[in-house]
Amino acid sequence: MVSSDDEMKVFRLDLPASPQAIAQLEIGAAVYLSGVVYTAREGVYKKVLEQGEPMPVPGLAQVSNVNFHCSPAAAPDGQGGYNVGAVTATASFRFSRWLGPWIDQSGARIIIGKGGMPADDYKTVLAPRGAVYLTTVGYGTGALLGRGIQRVREVHWMEELGIAQAMWVFEVKDFGPFIVESDVQGNSLFAQHGEQINAGIEKLYAGLKPPALHRYGETDDRKKEVM
Repeated sequence: MVSSDDEMKVFRLDLPASPQAIAQLEIGAAVYLSGVVYTAREGVYKKVLEQGEPMPVPGLAQVSNVNFHCSPAAAPDGQGGYNVGAVTATASFRFSRWLGPWIDQSGARIIIGKGGMPADDYKTVLAPRGAVYLTTVGYGTGALLGRGIQRVREVHWMEELGIAQAMWVFEVKDFGPFIVESDVQGNSLFAQHGEQINAGIEKLYAGLKPPALHRYGETDDRKKEVM
């Protein structure tokens, strides 16, 4: 479903999302999700992809094709389950080397996190697999996202990996908002805005004196500086 909130498009997807629904997503639009979303990050990736552990959710792609890079604020509910008050996204670029194999094996088509992916990954990892990236909206929205979690359907490898790294499977409704950061063509909102900023950044440093402290690795060449 697509709606318009002033000038911003809003998409509402039922999960697992179809290829047609994913292909409609436009960078810069808002997205809300309903269905099942799971968390998987380096702990899960290592167990499945490097250690050969079987996928903990049989037929995962038929259950969900949305992988959220996050750490839930979860506590036992006293009845054998968990209450989740908030979910905080973590930086996805840290997991770049696992994403291609994970998408191939899991059937994930929507990746959610913060910070985006390395620029080349949009064209070489996500787009060829029909996958897109959604980003959380700023900081401090964990509790807002938590309202969209209806219940914890299941959790895997909690004792081995801990709360942050375990694989959580959530039933969600109107889960969001998220922003479409990349589309199925591999266009990236972050990359586009980065190019706009970089185009004028040299002007900001024009006429400044060279670095005074000359710390190890310091440079006045903006292309070599690590931010």
